[in-house]
Amino acid sequence: MSKRALVVVDLQNEYLPTGKLPLAGIEAALANAARVIVAARERGELVVNVRHEAATADAPLFTPGSEGVRINAAVAPREGEPVIVKNFPNSFRETGLDHLLREAGTRDLTIVGAMSHMCIDATARAAVDLGYKVTVVHDACATRDLEFRGQVVPAAQVHAALMAALAFGYGTVTTVDEYLAP
Repeated sequence: MSKRALVVVDLQNEYLPTGKLPLAGIEAALANAARVIVAARERGELVVNVRHEAATADAPLFTPGSEGVRINAAVAPREGEPVIVKNFPNSFRETGLDHLLREAGTRDLTIVGAMSHMCIDATARAAVDLGYKVTVVHDACATRDLEFRGQVVPAAQVHAALMAALAFGYGTVTTVDEYLAP
């Protein structure tokens, strides 16, 4: 059996209702992600938090040093758990994530976080391209409404479409209850 790690992507205060980019269902996603994190810690799995940060100090979102850029307290890393800072949707791009996972002997990744249509999608696809076996716990992820050519696409449909695509060709997509079942 290969080693498994949990990658917690961008569960930051910017996505809360009080943040600058609120997501539909973020509170439920945080609670579910916290359950997955507890289980991973109990099993002795590597837990890696990924934190998005804008590359410039004058950015309107994910501004370095702001309250919004902080990882939410409900899923905060424990002392000694690695935190990867990224500037792109793909958590592997120009970061040390792949090196960290390979050094730990990781082959299986579980991914939770935000936003389903951006960083979860980009990270899961990149992980598969790098040879990892991927599981996404979909109800521990959140997204938002999008617009395409004047048509609003509700967050639930955005999320479902992305999860369907990931399940079709990139890995396992499951619920927190299924994931935690003995």
